[in-house]
Amino acid sequence: MLSGSKNTFKVRQMLPDVKERMLSQRSTNARSRDEFGLHCLPGECVLQRTVMVRKKLTAREGRGWLSGTLFCTHFRVAFVPQDGPKPDDDADPVLLGEHDVALASIEKVVAVGPNRTKLVTPNSSLKFTPEELVLYCRDMRVMCFLFDRLTPDAQVIEITYTIAKTYQPLKLGSVLSFQNAALGSVEMKQFLSNRRRDAHMNWFESASDWERELERCGATGWRVSSVNDRFEMSTSLSRFMLVPQKVLDTELKKSFAHFNEGRIPRWCWRHPRGSDLLRMASFQNNIYHEKDDVRNLETVLFGCQSSLCVVVELGEELPSPADVQLAHSRLRALCLGDISTSVSMPDDKWLSTLESTHWLDYVRSCLRKASEVACLLRSGHLTVALQEVEDRDLSCVVSSLVQVMCDPHCRTQQGFQGLVQKEWVMSGHRFYSRINYHRDSDKEESPVFLLFLDCVWQLWFQFPSRFQLTDDFLLAVHDSVHLPLFCTFLANCQRERCKRLRNLGQSYTPVNGWRDVPNPDSSSDPSDPPLPPVWDWALQYSQERRDRFTQPVPPSPPLQPLLNGNLNTNPDAHKLTDTVPGSVFLLSRGTFTCPPNLPPWRSGTSGVYKKSHRRAPSTEGVPGLEKLLKALTEFPQSIPSSFGPQGPLDPYEPLLPLLMGPCVGLWRGCYLRGALHAQAFSHPVSTNSLHPVERLAQEVQQLKDKLAQISSGASSDSPAVTPEPQRTDTNLNRSTNSTFLHPTSRTQVSGAPRVTPPPTSTNHQTSTVTPLSRPGNAGAGGSNKHSFLFRHSSVTDARHHPRYFPPPTNAKLPKSNGASVGF
Repeated sequence: MLSGSKNTFKVRQMLPDVKERMLSQRSTNARSRDEFGLHCLPGECVLQRTVMVRKKLTAREGRGWLSGTLFCTHFRVAFVPQDGPKPDDDADPVLLGEHDVALASIEKVVAVGPNRTKLVTPNSSLKFTPEELVLYCRDMRVMCFLFDRLTPDAQVIEITYTIAKTYQPLKLGSVLSFQNAALGSVEMKQFLSNRRRDAHMNWFESASDWERELERCGATGWRVSSVNDRFEMSTSLSRFMLVPQKVLDTELKKSFAHFNEGRIPRWCWRHPRGSDLLRMASFQNNIYHEKDDVRNLETVLFGCQSSLCVVVELGEELPSPADVQLAHSRLRALCLGDISTSVSMPDDKWLSTLESTHWLDYVRSCLRKASEVACLLRSGHLTVALQEVEDRDLSCVVSSLVQVMCDPHCRTQQGFQGLVQKEWVMSGHRFYSRINYHRDSDKEESPVFLLFLDCVWQLWFQFPSRFQLTDDFLLAVHDSVHLPLFCTFLANCQRERCKRLRNLGQSYTPVNGWRDVPNPDSSSDPSDPPLPPVWDWALQYSQERRDRFTQPVPPSPPLQPLLNGNLNTNPDAHKLTDTVPGSVFLLSRGTFTCPPNLPPWRSGTSGVYKKSHRRAPSTEGVPGLEKLLKALTEFPQSIPSSFGPQGPLDPYEPLLPLLMGPCVGLWRGCYLRGALHAQAFSHPVSTNSLHPVERLAQEVQQLKDKLAQISSGASSDSPAVTPEPQRTDTNLNRSTNSTFLHPTSRTQVSGAPRVTPPPTSTNHQTSTVTPLSRPGNAGAGGSNKHSFLFRHSSVTDARHHPRYFPPPTNAKLPKSNGASVGF
């Protein structure tokens, strides 16, 4: 059938229909598994295999090449190492092996020949026998396979076309076909039905789960409401929500119509100092406001507070979902290049191009806004309400980041998973539309959740000792988003999930109380496979990989006794009591305002309820609020409290990150893990060479070592110890528009050792890189700017406080263009 490598091969001449190939391979699955070591899932069909293949390993895998056999099934592309351990037939099935990639995660297939590369599609033709096969994945991975010269040409071409034909058909229902391929067998359905959920994690699917969260946070003035049990009030909100105890469900029902999509203000989290965090959508200004409705709206908005409410508008300072999508697409093109056209970014323009993607700017904006909200909550005894037009995208990011900054429980694996369940899954983030699994329309596609993971990684990088979860865990969550096999990411709201998973509803009777009953609105097909939650990590990763998800964290000092759920130890809380009771302020662009139409029913043009039962907002409290917030963000060490440098550490003190250019870096372990494969053919280097960015990192490390040797030699000659210079600047995070950001200096604890942050790679090699400007990049960008490649090791914290060691007082701080690469 094949006359030679120079002939033209077409898909319809080479391969029968995929269904026929699947039926023909069902009887040979057992033989293939025994002979070549592939551990197939129940019902998995091997479509094609190729022997004598070498897989290029990434830096996390140890580099080099690994020999083995390449398989293509109707669910994945699997690589079995030649000298790998034999699979255990009695072990529980794992969906993807260490060297596998799901077909749904592949974005394009590229064949590399002696002198050219070609993007392979189901209808394309090859005029050469590929020497290498490169798979671009949606999760920023690049799988590179090298065919041996002794590998039959027929096998090379057939497996290339098989992969291109099985991953490519993007028709309606292709996601369901992919799910059936992995989970649709009788054995897999029975196996998944017997899986037990993690009992240590809060799933927020029942009323008791929400009550458990209220008890954990000490929010005694709130209750669980089931007013949206049938999703009649709001189709995008969860069945249960947390509202003030003094608001009845009958009164609450009148409030849904005053907000977009019925997303009323609802409780998210309480700070131990007594502040409450709420989320809500924008007000409906064209709604007629009755007198009783106004009273109910203000009761819900103020929650358990009576003096002050700050509405944080997220639309003006944070990027839109379209901006996030554009920035991520540019970042992807920069990190992976375009191997099909052999085009890559020159080294001298790489950092300036990274800055032009605006991805790091958006990460910095989210961290800045979350830090402002965290400082407001820390001041105590007020309500902070996050307001977004639809309350389903950036509000999820900010509310989650605030809790990660302030709550140590959310920095553990179980707590972080529960946080995602509460603020993303149950709050109605459109995972299905934003991830765009069908790939049919990119109008609503936007990786907002990936932006949140990047922000969490920035916090982890600067405060590694305050996190129990590791970057391996964050990377696993990032990769699982692009795998359409989990119910966590395959719906836009809980209502859609209930229909898909046939969840049980709850009914209430005076005799039996709340009881679980079958949901009559369920419309799922019984033949569809049961989709597991993404948090069942045993389905994806081995025990060795899962052990790297967490790290030991030193125990936190005990909190002071709680009084009615409030830790009232803030000496500056009295400053907030000077404001007029019932005042509502708007925080936007770092300043407080009190517009007359916030809330809209207080506007004099409405003519409905001019005389509120609360006093009108006063502008006298605005300067005090701004002064307090700036003091908290710029000079946290100057505020006397029980958690200062002289006392024990308060675990609820927010982690305020450094936001200068060199401090917010690129998530190298995620975005650059496939860069070497993608640019291997545009850079005429050997296969074992380092990426240009990695070579530059080594040069910077060598220069740092030489400087350390010189400084150590100079210090040994002079017996006198020079004290560390004090910081003369007040806020290095101040932006050009003079808006305050976050503190950059913390008072160092006397006698505390400097702690070097743990490495981000799995080989645990210590690497500490100093922020240095890249020579030659200033001219490349057309302006006199300095680009920082790497973070200073001192941005990470020690046991008690983050360190920031300033440069000498006579040294000038170079200007940063905001682009850096985190290692």
